[in-house]
Amino acid sequence: MYLHPLLAKLPALERDALVQSSELRSYRRNAPVLAAGDWTSQIYCVANGLLRVAAPGGGDGTDVTTDFIRPDDFFLGPSLSEDRYQARQGLIAVLPSSVYLVPAAALRELCAKHSEVALGLLGLAMNRMSGIRGQMRSVSELPTEDLVSRVLQQLTHLAPAGAGSYDRRITQSVIASYSGLSREVVNKTMRSLESRGLVRRDEDGIHVLPQLVETPVPPRVSGTSTGCSQRV
Repeated sequence: MYLHPLLAKLPALERDALVQSSELRSYRRNAPVLAAGDWTSQIYCVANGLLRVAAPGGGDGTDVTTDFIRPDDFFLGPSLSEDRYQARQGLIAVLPSSVYLVPAAALRELCAKHSEVALGLLGLAMNRMSGIRGQMRSVSELPTEDLVSRVLQQLTHLAPAGAGSYDRRITQSVIASYSGLSREVVNKTMRSLESRGLVRRDEDGIHVLPQLVETPVPPRVSGTSTGCSQRV
């Protein structure tokens, strides 16, 4: 089983105990992983695939995508002070995904014993919040085409299908939910980019040409990553 790299240097017995208490689950594309408002005692680590963090939307029943959880990334509650927490946002599989469910209580115990684990998780959470704030600024400040271009570039890192491309199963509805635009506006913008040769689609994926403004990948804490990619 895979473990978060923050745990790689812990004693073998403690790592093995965490492995034994964790569970691997598989989810189909568009399947709910966690509903907003549900109570859970788990932390969610993506082994493969891609999840989106979905906040409840307006009265029309739609939701708003606030973030993505990619391989080597995680989702946890607002605090590790309790064994269980109520999810403020939901998790939905954008692609077929495998997710490790790690008991929050077990991770909290490790944080109490090993300060480097607690500090590492804090740093990762701060990086995530910085990324969310950056996306919110983009939604409020960027022109429509620049905003869609930025999201497409992000997707080439979040769900790569080769160099400079992303998985074609990522729908325009997901892009619209993340960019704060309607699906119709996203469709019109992408068709304009395609007509100018800046975006190309084929059976391998959606190819985003380098002429679009490159979006840097959010930095990770040095020596760690926000996920579960360390094999024991």
